[in-house]
Amino acid sequence: MLTYIMPTRDRPAELARTLARLGSLDHAGEAAELVIVDNASRQRVIAPRRLTSGLPVRVVRLEENRSTAARNVGADVASGKWLVMLDDDSSPLCGRGVVAAARGASADAAAIGAEIFLPRDHSRKNAVTRESGGLPEVIVGCGALIRRDVFLSVGGYDASFDYYAEEYDLCAKLLLAGWRVRFDRRFRVLHEKSASNRDMGRILRRLVRNNAIVAMRYAPKPALRAELSGLVSRYFRIARKEHALRGYALGVAEALARVPDISRREMSQELWGRFTGLAEARARIDRAIRDAGGPTALGPVAIVYPGKNVAVITTALHERGIAIAADAGSARTLLVGTLSPGPMLDALDATQRQFPGHRVLGAWDTGPVAVAQDLADAEPRELRLRYAAAS
Repeated sequence: MLTYIMPTRDRPAELARTLARLGSLDHAGEAAELVIVDNASRQRVIAPRRLTSGLPVRVVRLEENRSTAARNVGADVASGKWLVMLDDDSSPLCGRGVVAAARGASADAAAIGAEIFLPRDHSRKNAVTRESGGLPEVIVGCGALIRRDVFLSVGGYDASFDYYAEEYDLCAKLLLAGWRVRFDRRFRVLHEKSASNRDMGRILRRLVRNNAIVAMRYAPKPALRAELSGLVSRYFRIARKEHALRGYALGVAEALARVPDISRREMSQELWGRFTGLAEARARIDRAIRDAGGPTALGPVAIVYPGKNVAVITTALHERGIAIAADAGSARTLLVGTLSPGPMLDALDATQRQFPGHRVLGAWDTGPVAVAQDLADAEPRELRLRYAAAS
């Protein structure tokens, strides 16, 4: 059985649209339910007992806003073996894809990340954009499957995080408990990404604070200084671009204030390599070397569209003795420079269009699209047409 968990606060229009989409899904005979967690909305959330598909609905009302920890409340009352984490503005493109990902999960997988799409931006040519965030073994919270018993056993989401980077903390706990996090492209989610309740100062404040806490909790001692230096530099650049430097500064101050209270659960180098994506980058480069016939045949490699954890990708190339080219024109291979699944897949699409005939690689292997015809046929027609280029 599946339980959809959906926190919401003061966004009735977004919630209504999402409920309509959930009500159109076919779960191929798999039992499912929806738990809406009303995160202390000013006007109490009212929802039907069942959606048009027959999906039963339960609303849990909270008297205070618990932010991301509202998901823990939903998990406590859920009946499903698998929790499907959504936002009130995100919904699966295909119910059968959710079921296929859950049924096909390996025994060691505690969580499965979705391929998350954003609405098509008609101002950009050939734009089929995907959600940013996440890593090979880190989910994005608005589209993820999680085993309920494992989620509860590791304590769920850390309530102190408010929002942002809570998935990194959760996935670190899953890895430390001996589980894997997977990515399944049959599980496809549309994230409308409502602009309401989004304050860039607050977002940057939480991002820098929470990511610093994750690093201080889990990074091996030899990697900690570089990890903290990299993230504060990265978020400073973002804060400057978004005119959110005050929020950024508050986040840095709050992270420093938390230092005395942080309980270290230092990962091994091997586990940290999985958490940061280094293990997947090494595996992808090793396979590319074999396919090309050796390191010399693969390189030099130009890194294109650099993004999240590009330094990890560079490390993997240096370890294998692969020369890095200064530009695409002098390279044998073009390697997308981000380990975040959505931006990586977008960059793969763009690079293959821009450099036809070139060897173009992602930094890790997400697996093929391989959306079976019965899954594609089950998607709402307007969404299937909208994302035809992605399937």
